[in-house]
Amino acid sequence: MTTPPPTLSGSSGLDVLRAMLRERSVLAGLSAMRRHLGRIFQITLPGFRPVVLSGHAHNRRVLVDQRADFLWRSERDPVTRLLRHGVLVEDGESHDRLRALMDPSLQRGNVYAHIGAMWRFTDQVTESWKDGAPLDMLVEMRKIALLILIGTLFGVDASRDLDRIWDPVLRSIDYISPGPWILWPEIPRPGYKRPLAELDSYLYELIADRRSSGPSGGDLLSNLIAAPDMDDGLIRDQLLTMLIAGHDTSTALLSWALHLLGRHPEAMASAEREADALPRDTPPEQDQLRAMVFLEAVIKETLRLYPPIHVGNRRAASDLVIDGCPIPQGERVMVSIYLAHRDPQDWESPDEFIPERFLPQGSSGRPALAYIPFGAGPRNCIGAAFSQVEARVVLGRILQRFRLESLGRPVHAYMGATLEPRPGVWMRAWKKP
Repeated sequence: MTTPPPTLSGSSGLDVLRAMLRERSVLAGLSAMRRHLGRIFQITLPGFRPVVLSGHAHNRRVLVDQRADFLWRSERDPVTRLLRHGVLVEDGESHDRLRALMDPSLQRGNVYAHIGAMWRFTDQVTESWKDGAPLDMLVEMRKIALLILIGTLFGVDASRDLDRIWDPVLRSIDYISPGPWILWPEIPRPGYKRPLAELDSYLYELIADRRSSGPSGGDLLSNLIAAPDMDDGLIRDQLLTMLIAGHDTSTALLSWALHLLGRHPEAMASAEREADALPRDTPPEQDQLRAMVFLEAVIKETLRLYPPIHVGNRRAASDLVIDGCPIPQGERVMVSIYLAHRDPQDWESPDEFIPERFLPQGSSGRPALAYIPFGAGPRNCIGAAFSQVEARVVLGRILQRFRLESLGRPVHAYMGATLEPRPGVWMRAWKKP
C-alpha cells in the first residue's frame, strides 16, 4: 500500500511560514518542513510540486543505487536553456562522452600543476586591497575565482576581460537562479538577451583564437578543441558550464569560509598559524597544502554548513515508489544537500561551526553519504578536486598575507545559482609585515 508524500497543513504550515519570515530564508522553511514531515515530503504550490528528499539513505538511493531512475535534464528549466548541452544537464551516453573528454583536465594531478597560477591570481587581486578599507569578500572572491578558472582551464589571462564579462556573468547567474519562473515557466524574462549574447561572444572568441593558434597544452579548452566531433557550439556549452558552475561555487565557498573565520577568532588564529608556515615568496608545494589540516577542516565545515550546490534537481525517469510514497514519471525530485548536512541524527550541534569535527580524530562515526558537498557516485562534481585545491591555495595565501577583521554586518544564505552570503561579506584587511 502506498500513500502520497506528506504535505503541510494547519499549524505546521504556520510554523514553516514563521521560520521563513524570522530568518528571511526559504532554507529555514525547508528545515521546519523536515521537522514536521520527516525526510520525504512534498511542496505544494501552483505549478510547483517537487518531492523533497533528505538524509544519507536518500542520498545513496538517488545518487548511487537508483541513479538510473532519475534524470538531470529538464527542458523547461533556465539552466538547460542557458547551458544547452553542457555536461551538467546531459543524461546517458551524451553525458558520459562529455565527462570522459573533460575529466583528464580536472584530475587532481593536473590540478596540482595550476597551484602557481592560483597563487599568482590571488596576489594579483589582493594587491589592490588598501589597509583597513572595507572590502566585500563576496566580490573579491568572485574576481579571484573568475581569473583562476579562465586562466587555468581555458589557458587565458582574463585580467583585462573582467570589466567586459563581469555583468554578463552576473546576469547569467541571475538567469538560472530560483525565481518566478519556477511557478510560471513561460513568464517573459526581459533584460537577459543582450548580456547572455555578450558572454557567448566572448567564449566564441576564445574558441576561435585557440583554433587559429592551435592547442597550447593540456588545458580544458585545448582538449575540447582537439576532440573529434566537438563543434564550436558544443565546446561553448562546456566552457559556459565550467565558467558559471565552476567559478560561482568557488566564490560561495571562499566567501563563506572568510565569513565564518571572521566570526570565530580562535578558528581564524589556528588557520593563520598554518598559513604562516607556508613559503612567502614561492607557491606552496602539494605536501605543504596537505599539511594544512585545520584549514582543510574549515573548508569542509564551510561546505557542510553552506554547500554551494545545496540541492540536486532531478526528474523521475519512470513511476517510482520511495518509502511507500508514489512518485509519478516526470515529477521533480529535489535532494536537499543542505538538510542532509544539518540532520540532527547524523550531526552533533548541526547548526554550529565546528571545524574540529573534520580533523582526523573527530571524523568517525558518520554514516556514508551524510556529507556530500560534491555529490556522490559516478556523477559527482567534475570540479571537486579543482575546488578543494583552489580553496586551500587561495585561503592560505590570503591568511598568510593579511590580518582580517569582520565588520559584523548581518549575512543570510541566499538561494541563487549557488548558496551565497548576502548582502556580502564585509571585512577589513591589513597587510602583514
